[in-house]
Amino acid sequence: MKNTALTHIHESLGAKMLPFAGYNMPILYEGVNAEHEIVRTGVGVFDVSHMGEFLLSGPNALALIQKVTSNDAAALTIGRAQYSCLPNAEGGIVDDLLVYKMKEDEYLLVVNASNIDKDWNWISSYNDLGVEMKNLSDEYSLLAIQGPKAVEAMQSLSSLNLAQIEYYHFQVGDFAGINEVIISATGYTGAGGFEIYCKNADVEHIWNKVFEAGKAFNIQPIGLAARDTLRLEMGFCLYGNDINDTTSPLEAGLGWITKFNKEFTNSANLKKQKEAGVTKKLVGFEMQERAVPRHDYEIVDADGNGIGIVTSGTMSPSINKGIGLGYVNTEFSSVDSDIYIRIRKNDVPAKVVKLPFYKK
Repeated sequence: MKNTALTHIHESLGAKMLPFAGYNMPILYEGVNAEHEIVRTGVGVFDVSHMGEFLLSGPNALALIQKVTSNDAAALTIGRAQYSCLPNAEGGIVDDLLVYKMKEDEYLLVVNASNIDKDWNWISSYNDLGVEMKNLSDEYSLLAIQGPKAVEAMQSLSSLNLAQIEYYHFQVGDFAGINEVIISATGYTGAGGFEIYCKNADVEHIWNKVFEAGKAFNIQPIGLAARDTLRLEMGFCLYGNDINDTTSPLEAGLGWITKFNKEFTNSANLKKQKEAGVTKKLVGFEMQERAVPRHDYEIVDADGNGIGIVTSGTMSPSINKGIGLGYVNTEFSSVDSDIYIRIRKNDVPAKVVKLPFYKK
C-alpha cells in the first residue's frame, strides 16, 4: 500500500486511516458530519495526493487528447481546465478526468487514483502521434482547500489574487513561499475554494503554512468520508460508483461533456445512442421517510418490480435527508417521479429530484 507524503501527519493527528485506491488515506478525523459542516461553512483541507497526473506535450498533444476524451479540448485556452471522460470501445467509461491547458502544446491530465495504470495504458495505446507522455503521479502532491472562507484564509500565502481564479480556471505561481505551484478552482465539494498541486518535497511545508494562515478561520483537516458526502450533495459522479466501464456518459447525464463536433473513441456508437435515446438514466432522489439508501440497493416501482439500482447514497448532513444517485429505467427518470428503495425487504418511498441536492 502506498503512502502520500503527508501520511505521517495524518497519523499524528489521530486520523482514522483506511486503504483507498491502493493508498493509505485519512478517512475521518473528528467525524463525517462535523467535517462536512466545516467545509460547507468555513474552510477545510483534504489531502488528495493519491490522484494521478499525466503531462502530455508536443505538437500532437491536443490531437491525442481529442482522440481519447469525449469533451472538446480545442475549446481550452491556457489557464483553463475542463471536465471530461475517456470513453471505452464498448460504450462505457474508462475514467473521468480533468484536462488542464498548461501551455501551447502542453496539457496536464488529472485522473482517479484507482485508475492511474489503467488510464496510462489506455491513452498510451492510442498514442501513435509521437506525443511525449510523462506520468508525474508519484512526484506530485495535491491539496484541496475547500469552503467559503478558503480564499480569504489563504490570500496571505500568495501574490496571486486568489479571488480572481474563476471556476475551472487555474494559475501557476507562488504559494506559501514555493514557486511554480498550480492553483486551480475545480472543486469537488460545491463549497468554493481551490486546489494546490506541488512537488512531494514541498507539500509538508505548504501544509504547515496553510494551517498557520488558516488558524484564525478555524481551518481543519478533512477526511475522504466527508469528501464523499459533500460531492454527493452536489450530485457529482464518483468513478466506480456512479460511472464505470459499463455506463455510458449519456446514461450518466454527461451529455454536456460528450461533444460530437469531433471524432473520439466510440463516438459513432455514442452518437447513435443519443439519437435513439437511452433506456436508463442516472437520477438523484430523496427519501420520503427517514432512511439511508446505500450502494447496490435495488430500486423498484410501486408494484415492487425492479427498475434500477442505487449507485451512491448517504444521510445528507446539510439537508438532513436520505439522498442518493441511481440508474432507473428512463420512464421513471423525470423529476417528481415516485420510486422505492428496497432496504432490508422494505420498499421505502423516494422521489426523483433535480440536482444538486444542496442549494446554497
